[in-house]
Amino acid sequence: MVSGMPAPQIEKVHGPARREIVKGLRAYNAGVVGKLDHRPLTVTIRERGKIVGGLAGETFFGWMFVSLLWVSDQHRGNGWGTSLMQTAEAEAQSRGVRHVYLDSFSFQAPAFYERLGYREFGRLKEFPIGYDRVWMTKAL
Repeated sequence: MVSGMPAPQIEKVHGPARREIVKGLRAYNAGVVGKLDHRPLTVTIRERGKIVGGLAGETFFGWMFVSLLWVSDQHRGNGWGTSLMQTAEAEAQSRGVRHVYLDSFSFQAPAFYERLGYREFGRLKEFPIGYDRVWMTKAL
């Protein structure tokens, strides 16, 4: 530990501390690159008011990051995931985004993303044990 530095603490409540960390990092980033243009992006498919598929992500720095994509079991294989991705990509393009990146576990959907034109650019082996975490990208 650095002399004179307060001891780091484990926080019991995640939200308030995370907001302060994000606020500080965004202020730093804005000082370096200017306007941040960070915007959340959520796309859903509903059936009788209930969400049965969705995508959560964000756009910033001319990129879209897809953090979550899910389609309920009974609707998988029917093109719903493709529809969610295409809708998100179109919205991202309307925001001036030119590239997308995402990650998927090897037991999830890398082949699905490859069919949509994504290519692998990184892989963490044994994450979780027996599987890999795969990072992919696509130009829009």
